[in-house]
Amino acid sequence: MKTWNEYKEHVKNVDPDLSKDIHETEEIAAVVSAMVQQRNKLGLSQRELAQMCGIPQSSVARIESGKITPNLGTLLKIFRNLGLSISVEQMH
Repeated sequence: MKTWNEYKEHVKNVDPDLSKDIHETEEIAAVVSAMVQQRNKLGLSQRELAQMCGIPQSSVARIESGKITPNLGTLLKIFRNLGLSISVEQMH
């Protein structure tokens, strides 16, 4: 295996439980990445976003650093203030 992606594919093929964990982690990372990108695009600091959402700045920092996964209510509040939406799709 030469790359991280090759290693991930190997692990996914060998261990179904780890495959689910990797997939979930990648999905969370994509959501948080969209949040950070939009916050930066709007020129907002973590503190400004937190004030708009009525949450502590430390919560925004912990979400963005991956230390915590926000609950759905908090995520919706943040996304709404960033002009983002969340959509739900049926898995194939």
